[in-house]
Amino acid sequence: MAVAFRGGRNGVGSGLRSFFSYRIFISALFSFLFLATFSVVLNSSRHQPHLDHALPNAYVQRTSSFLALQSDPLKTRLDLIHKQATDHLTLVNAYAAYARKLKLDASKQLNLFEDLAINFSDLQAKPGMKLDNGNAIEEDAFRQLEKEVKDKVKTARMMIVESKESYDTQLKIQKLKDTIFAVQEQLAKAKKNGAVASLISAKSVPKSLNCLAMRLVGERINNPDKYKDAPFDSAVEDPSLYHYAIFSDNVIAVSVVVRSVVVNAEEPWKHVFHVVTDRMNLAAMKVWFKMRPLDRGARVEIKSVEEFKFLNASYAPVLRQLESAKLQKFYFENNQAENATKDEHNIKFKNPKYLSMLNHLRFYLPEMYPKLNKILFLDDDVVVQKDVTGLWKINLDGKVNGAVETCFGSFHRYGQYLNFTHPLIKDNFNPNACAWAFGMNIFDLNAWRREKCTDQYHYWQNLNEDRTLWKLGTLPPGLITFYSKTKSLDKSWHVLGLGYNPGVSMDEIKKAAVIHYNGNMKPWLDIAMNQYKSLWTKYVDNEMEFVQMCNFGL
Repeated sequence: MAVAFRGGRNGVGSGLRSFFSYRIFISALFSFLFLATFSVVLNSSRHQPHLDHALPNAYVQRTSSFLALQSDPLKTRLDLIHKQATDHLTLVNAYAAYARKLKLDASKQLNLFEDLAINFSDLQAKPGMKLDNGNAIEEDAFRQLEKEVKDKVKTARMMIVESKESYDTQLKIQKLKDTIFAVQEQLAKAKKNGAVASLISAKSVPKSLNCLAMRLVGERINNPDKYKDAPFDSAVEDPSLYHYAIFSDNVIAVSVVVRSVVVNAEEPWKHVFHVVTDRMNLAAMKVWFKMRPLDRGARVEIKSVEEFKFLNASYAPVLRQLESAKLQKFYFENNQAENATKDEHNIKFKNPKYLSMLNHLRFYLPEMYPKLNKILFLDDDVVVQKDVTGLWKINLDGKVNGAVETCFGSFHRYGQYLNFTHPLIKDNFNPNACAWAFGMNIFDLNAWRREKCTDQYHYWQNLNEDRTLWKLGTLPPGLITFYSKTKSLDKSWHVLGLGYNPGVSMDEIKKAAVIHYNGNMKPWLDIAMNQYKSLWTKYVDNEMEFVQMCNFGL
């Protein structure tokens, strides 16, 4: 009886990627048990002569059926056939179990094994295929059995050959997945280490900057009479002039910002710069501008944060929070378990600039300069390329802040900076509102006072003491304080990204009034991007003797 397959020959190859049902496995198992039992019976008969010499007489008295089988010349061939069938059935079951584990799904392969199991079951039930009543095996019946078993063995071998290739592929895929997972783990670790290294490179004081500050202070100590404070200049309070606010502890950076404004100004004698630094760098900043006074009549006023007496912990929430034990613990306690889970996005909030009041002075401009009407706030990492007095002429429509918006698509919107899972944020702000950039902002101080923006800043800063409304930084509270109070400016006024984005086009940069090196790759660092660095270095005063001595490598 030939073996019939509903799947056909073509079903053998294409169906080998299926998994095997539990019902088929049980059917094949029963077939295997039947063949194994049959083989044991035959093997025991074949070895009987040897056992007769070694065992007692009880084992010699066998039934006539075993004597018949022992004398049958076809028995050896039958043993071999059954052994082949048993071995292949075991192998097929092993592949079936593995296929179930891999959860392969191919209906033709499933049908193929159904047919194979049914044929084995039919073979078991066929009359004349069993050794009953001690009768010898008939040769015709044996040949029929031999043909059917050989057909099944042939089919099983074909299945195994085809399946082996499929399973080997699955193993390779699994190994590849394991490798990819391991590489991803290494990549995540490398990103975290890179973020830490980048933060250290960006925020550590370079040797050249430290050298410059030390030499300037040394000059002040050696020549105290030469660097006495100049008398008060009423121009610093004249609202008819163009006023700039720059808050920084970086002498060379401030000098570049101021120099770039003066060089490109049409009427530099109408420009007044208000530089605020910390107590440590106050002397160095004053000596620099004494040694290198501004050209063409421009003026500069230099103060330290400590000179603004109203800025104390009882008035400014951020000062109180900076002194709190919780924030000190956040910055300085080394929690290994917490650090192990931090990524590069969270590590940036360990930036020491967030501990400096210089970073938060921008929210107190009306109190710091009570007699002024408008002021242009500039970060210390910008370069001014054109005359910017046009900013004072822009009608802000009663808004407080004039700034360039940074959103595009779904990026740089309020939802990225504020925690909209908090009900206070969710109820008061729109997550799709477009964000804008600090770094070049024209502020209407009269509108600021009218809208009481500083009070709004204090209100939200007090609520965020546990940092649940936003992470650290000044942009999130700025977005909140000036929400619906910001006038969008043309993008050519302020081009950002020169400190992290190598894709900023030179055409866009040439059209910009102000370019901003926001990011870690500041132009005074070795990690600065070379294609943008010259736009900053051309405003460095290389004739200043201390710049040459401190080897800035510009």
